[in-house]
Amino acid sequence: MAVQKRDYYEVLGVSRDADDDQIKKAFRRRARELHPDVNPDDPEAEARFKEAAEAYEVLSSPETRQTYDRYGHEGLSNRPGATNFNDFGSFQDLFDAVFGGDVFGRGGPGPGQGEDLGIQVAVSFVESALGVERELEFNGIDQCTDCDGRGHAADTPVDACITCAGQGQVRQISRGPFGQFVRAHVCSACHGAGTIPREVCATCSGEGRIRAPRKVTVNVPAGISSGQQIRVTGAGHAGARGASAGDLYVEVLVEEDARFWRDDLDIVSRLEMPVTDAMIGGSATVATVHGEEAIELHPGTQSGEQIVLRGKGFPAIHGRGRGNHRVVVDVRVPRVEGEEARKAVEQLAEALDERAYQQDEGFFDRLRHAFR
Repeated sequence: MAVQKRDYYEVLGVSRDADDDQIKKAFRRRARELHPDVNPDDPEAEARFKEAAEAYEVLSSPETRQTYDRYGHEGLSNRPGATNFNDFGSFQDLFDAVFGGDVFGRGGPGPGQGEDLGIQVAVSFVESALGVERELEFNGIDQCTDCDGRGHAADTPVDACITCAGQGQVRQISRGPFGQFVRAHVCSACHGAGTIPREVCATCSGEGRIRAPRKVTVNVPAGISSGQQIRVTGAGHAGARGASAGDLYVEVLVEEDARFWRDDLDIVSRLEMPVTDAMIGGSATVATVHGEEAIELHPGTQSGEQIVLRGKGFPAIHGRGRGNHRVVVDVRVPRVEGEEARKAVEQLAEALDERAYQQDEGFFDRLRHAFR
């Protein structure tokens, strides 16, 4: 039984009226998300990349896109010249075929810029609201210091690569019903250098790079949400043979806090109080991300009422403004047990007249009156 294919637009996360540039950017974004360095423990990453690559191949061509829009997957089935992405031997081979050896689209002939690197950092709820500086430790790919990233000693003779004729890349031509397709990928023999040294560096085996522990200090901005990323330019893997390094993407994971939860830029917390305190009112102390704060409660405070602490919420990362801290009152009604307690409650009920139970105009009442 054939596996049902997903809609290509859904795979790339674009609308059906997306232009070529939006489709290309969406595919590069998906490729970065599925990179092995970002998903070291995800065996499905390569399969999802193949799915995205197939969607991009179809939607990036006006002819095949038009056919797909009109007839769907059936119109494209068994078309000559279509790439079989299952034939690629490795994840990197896929990158080479689609991006010319650079998944992040920042190169051409010659050694490519270093790959981007993705890691995660956990911060507390309070740290996400106030900001924090963190020193992160991880393994990265650095330039080999013994050969200064060349892959060989400075005085080692080099010869032009026979495989690519010194061009650093190899072109592959395929023909289909809609014309000729040319794909360029980095030469596997010289790794894009165009030359091959007669003797390689013993430390890095000619790669010009070595895996090494890394430390980077990252400023987590106040107001960041869980799942957002911080980009550190040039802190990714070192480039091949002296090329510039990639970028580091730090995904922030905000830990839950039993005292608070987030609502856009607002912070919400709950204040539990006995019904007797709610009846007579008074002062209370509540926790905020800035420390404890004193609040006043009016007599007859109802469960669900909110006390707003202006400007005590999250700041907007991009732009101006700051949210509030909303304290939601939770009035606790006790269970009355024993004859003595029951009599005390009955006496209290007799002492209160109907006016004590009159409700103030609530939000929905004010809203209804406003539209009359």
